[in-house]
Amino acid sequence: MSKSDLPQPSFKRVMLKISGEALMGEQGYGLHPPTVESIADEVKSVHELGVEICMVIGGGNIFRGLQGSAQGMERTTADYMGMLATVMNALAMQSALEARNVFTRVLSAIPMDQVCEPYIRRRAVRHLEKERVCIFAAGTGNPYFTTDTAATLRASEMACEAIFKGTQVDGVYDKDPLKFSGARRFDKVSYSDVLAKRLAVMDASAIALARDNGLPIIVFSLGQAGGFKGILAGSGTYTTVSE
Repeated sequence: MSKSDLPQPSFKRVMLKISGEALMGEQGYGLHPPTVESIADEVKSVHELGVEICMVIGGGNIFRGLQGSAQGMERTTADYMGMLATVMNALAMQSALEARNVFTRVLSAIPMDQVCEPYIRRRAVRHLEKERVCIFAAGTGNPYFTTDTAATLRASEMACEAIFKGTQVDGVYDKDPLKFSGARRFDKVSYSDVLAKRLAVMDASAIALARDNGLPIIVFSLGQAGGFKGILAGSGTYTTVSE
């Protein structure tokens, strides 16, 4: 089937943000290869629609800077360790995607030329135009910034039309649906409400940056097979965070 025969996606260029914890499956730590491969299958299915895909993956499955800091480690050092963890996850995802014949580039905010490319905006845009998936690693390259903020920053720089935030649940709820059976899901919610009600979407810096750049955030379940592709094709269950 050619790309012209496939349903026309609602966005041409998107950012997919997933947490490092999403890669560890049921084992509770590290990388779970079947889970990485499952996510790679989802990305490939969207790539085949002709969508240009950027990705940012957290590092919490390997090391979380904030937790290291809480245990007495100097915060800046802990954050740099967390950035290195995101590079490991990015390389794992690149390997899984290229095993599926999806050309992929890892671009790091911290130069490490022997394992990936340095982040250069114009080069990254060119990769996307050549139908390569771009995985942005090492956050913003600065401590005290989360990968949520890095994803929003890179999405803005790449002129993405939306951020897709893959989570354990199928949208934004007024309280944790994994703990409260009466939790209510929103179809749409404003940036202001996310900040005022402290809804668990992204950190405040990322939400403010998305709001300032008019960048919608689509929260969906990463565990629902075909969910990423379904939303782009006009179906699925999700929450849109916008103005």
